[in-house]
Amino acid sequence: MLAQLQKIGKALMLPIAVLPAAGLLNRLGAADVLNIPFMNAGGNAIFTYLPLMFAMGIAIGLAKDNSGLAALSGALMYFILNFGVIGVNPDINMGVFGGFIAGLFSPIIYNLVYLKFDKGAFFNGRHVALILNAIATLILVVIFGFIWPTVQVGLNHLNEFIVGAGAFGAGVFEFANRLLIPTGLHHVLNSYLWFGYGSFTDAATGIVVNGDINRFFAKDPTAGAFQTGFFPIMMFGLPAAAMAMVAAAKKHKRKATFGMMLSLALTAFLTGITEPLEFSFMFIAFPLYVVHALLAGISGFIVNLLGIKMGFTFSAGAIDYSLNYGLGTKPLLLLLVGLVFAVVYFVIFYFAILKFDIKTPGREDDDDENAIEEDEEELATPVTGDKYDAIGDKYLKALGGADNFTVIDNCTTRLRLQLKDTNIVDQDALKRAGAKGVVKINDTALQVIVGTDVEFVADKLKERVEK
Repeated sequence: MLAQLQKIGKALMLPIAVLPAAGLLNRLGAADVLNIPFMNAGGNAIFTYLPLMFAMGIAIGLAKDNSGLAALSGALMYFILNFGVIGVNPDINMGVFGGFIAGLFSPIIYNLVYLKFDKGAFFNGRHVALILNAIATLILVVIFGFIWPTVQVGLNHLNEFIVGAGAFGAGVFEFANRLLIPTGLHHVLNSYLWFGYGSFTDAATGIVVNGDINRFFAKDPTAGAFQTGFFPIMMFGLPAAAMAMVAAAKKHKRKATFGMMLSLALTAFLTGITEPLEFSFMFIAFPLYVVHALLAGISGFIVNLLGIKMGFTFSAGAIDYSLNYGLGTKPLLLLLVGLVFAVVYFVIFYFAILKFDIKTPGREDDDDENAIEEDEEELATPVTGDKYDAIGDKYLKALGGADNFTVIDNCTTRLRLQLKDTNIVDQDALKRAGAKGVVKINDTALQVIVGTDVEFVADKLKERVEK
């Protein structure tokens, strides 16, 4: 069950990956930035057709061969379902959920038949899957045509509950979001609030948009409640925590720790990618990680209480903050809140690390330090190829060799692996090879937090496994 949810969470990342493109076009083309209408319209088009992209992206992510025909199958199911239910009940509006449902259901038949019916160029399994999915969608049309009005009422009640919860609700969401990071399921939690929650009519296009992110970019003044609180944490809090780890490092390791932490802190500040930094203390000091999640919740509560609004397409880093400054409400006050959180994070992390002697980077025991230094020297001077060749060799060995792999996949910062046996994985060796963390899902599923260069590592692993 957990492994399946992990797979869905990973599949959600593919359509979400188009949002930075939408945000860049929307904001750079806006009247208050470069005032290029066709560029702005291009960005709006991506937001408008986001449900279709979810249908295609999730279908690709869940299809066994990740092929383009799987995406076409998801799109086909989305159109038949979305327009079919209106034929049953004209008051139905599935919004982004039409895309989710099509993306989740279309791979079921596709995965069963895509390698069968080898009867020539046309009647092969992939084409047969398209035809079968079109027919099967009619069943979904009938089912959702009758049950969706009830679901729609339920979602309206949920919206009313969330709105009633106000700043407290935003705080609980951001606390839960950070707690789910170790499992990679935070994308599942985010989906409804960011892409389905609430509705607003875009004044420029007249189109009704749903979700906190879409409404923010359509200039809904109430949107941003479930995004704003991340900015003080990602731009200020976590980078300050990184500097606290540097200050608490052993004196002779401080320079090396600073080099590593500076890159992680800058990545968090500029882009909002925080997983490599969070995994540097998540497992060695989980109570400290819970404190971090609580602070994220408090941030969400405070910014909403102060009436601050800000949104993002990718994450809550300085790039999104700068681009969306003109759409935000009280954006300068957000920086002041961020500076306060920087002080809070630094003080808590610095004194907690020293008080409880937490082995954060730069405070490892001598044996671990020697092992890390040896591995760093090897990585710095590989015998052949670039540094990723050396890293790939180390990862392959630590993960049990080429015969132990069944699926190699990755998202923005982590490898998502299916292995024959995760019990033979050497987690210490992975960390010495540069991994920021390892999450064992079950006996066959494993995640390795690598960082922003995860694609290079994944490619090297695939090269070695396919040999």
